[in-house]
Amino acid sequence: MRSWRVKLIFLLVVYFAGYATAIYTLAPAPQNQANQAADEQTLAYSAFKSDEFAKSFNAGIHKCIEFGKDAASRTAKFIKQKMNEKQVQGDG
Repeated sequence: MRSWRVKLIFLLVVYFAGYATAIYTLAPAPQNQANQAADEQTLAYSAFKSDEFAKSFNAGIHKCIEFGKDAASRTAKFIKQKMNEKQVQGDG
């Protein structure tokens, strides 16, 4: 079972990923006053651009998750070290 810190980091990542996805999805598309062929080209470009965004966003989320895990691990080690120091001082 995972610790509560990892769960919290994971939930925050999922929450903000959903929020960013909602903003990206609900943002109005740029209006183009050109003909139908230009609209189709814009649609194809937009789909390609959204694919690039999805890949970039996915990579960023994975980096964020790894950073959160690393930070939680370092924090846990630091807390354990301080608790051990307190126990040694209390015993001495």
